[in-house]
Amino acid sequence: MPFPPAQRWKLSVAPMMDWTDRHCRYFHRLITQHTLLYTEMVTTGALLHGDVPRHLRFNAEEHPVALQLGGSEPVDLAQCARLGETWGYDEINLNCGCPSERVQRGAFGACLMAEPQLVADCVKAMCDVTSLPVTVKHRIGIDQNESYDFVCDFVGQVSQAGCRVFIVHARNAWLKGLSPKENREIPPLRYEVVTRLKQDFPSLIFAINGGIDSAEQVDAQLQQVDGVMVGRAAYHKPWLMHDWDAKLVDVPPVRTSRDEVEQAMVAYMQREAQQHGTSWYAIARHMLGLRHGEKGARRWRQVWSDHRLKLQAPEQVHALAQRALRTDAQEVPLAA
Repeated sequence: MPFPPAQRWKLSVAPMMDWTDRHCRYFHRLITQHTLLYTEMVTTGALLHGDVPRHLRFNAEEHPVALQLGGSEPVDLAQCARLGETWGYDEINLNCGCPSERVQRGAFGACLMAEPQLVADCVKAMCDVTSLPVTVKHRIGIDQNESYDFVCDFVGQVSQAGCRVFIVHARNAWLKGLSPKENREIPPLRYEVVTRLKQDFPSLIFAINGGIDSAEQVDAQLQQVDGVMVGRAAYHKPWLMHDWDAKLVDVPPVRTSRDEVEQAMVAYMQREAQQHGTSWYAIARHMLGLRHGEKGARRWRQVWSDHRLKLQAPEQVHALAQRALRTDAQEVPLAA
C-alpha cells in the first residue's frame, strides 16, 4: 500500500485520554469530514489481555482515524498493530510523549525518548507486520534537558526504522514533579525546535502540537511545518474546526450551522441507545463546547450536563436545551 501524502497529517485532533473516545470522534466528524482523528491511547496490555471490541470499535464515519498505542515491547506492539489494521484503522501511532507517572511505571510514554533504539525496534516490529503508516508522537525533550541534539538524535534513529511521520508536542516532558496537566502548561513551548527538525529532515513529515488554539496560530504553523495537531482547543471550542475541510480539500463544510450538528448528534444518541444501550449522557459530554461563544451557551450546557435528565429521551433533552438556548430566563427549564 503506498504511503499517504503529507496532506493526511495537515490537520488533526490530538489523542486525549478520557476524551477522544468513539463518541467524541463521531461528534468531531460532524464538523469536519477530512481532519485526521486519533483514539485515546490504548495500552498493549489492554488489547492483549482485555476486551478488544470495547477498545477498538469505532464508527465507519470516523475515517481517517488513527489508533494510538502505548507500550514498549516490540512483539506486543506488533500484535496490537496487526489488530489495529484488522479492525480497519488508517494509521498506528506510538505514544512517546505522555509524562504521567502511571504510564512511566509501564515503561512507555515520554520516558521512551531516553531509549531511541528501543523505540526504533518497536517501530520496525510494527512496520514489519502492517501496511499502515506507523507514526510516533513525542516531546522535544525530557526533564530539563533542552539540547536540540537529544531530539534530533531521537528522530534520526527512529526514522531509520521506518517512521516517516513525527507528531511533536513542542514542550519538554518533565518526568518528575509535575502532573500531566502541569506538563501541558509549565515547560515552555519551543516551536522553533520543530521548525528546525523539519529543516534538518526535509523528507520526513512533521506535525506540531501544543498550545495552538486559534485559526491564526494554525495558519502560521502551517507555513513552517507539514501539519498541526490541536488538542484541548478542538475539544473545548470544536467550532474552531468548521472550516478545516476548506483548508484540507477546498470544500465547504457539510453542516454549516451548530444547530445541524446538534440535531445530528441527537440522532446518533438515539441510534446508540437502540443498538448498544448507551445513555445519551455519556455522549453529550463531548459536545458541551459546541455553543462556545454563543448567547445562552451556559444555559444550554446546563441542560445537556444535567444528570437529573438521564432517564429522558435525547430528543426531549434536545428540546429543553433549545428552549434554554433561546430563552432569557436565568433558570433552565427541567420539564417540557
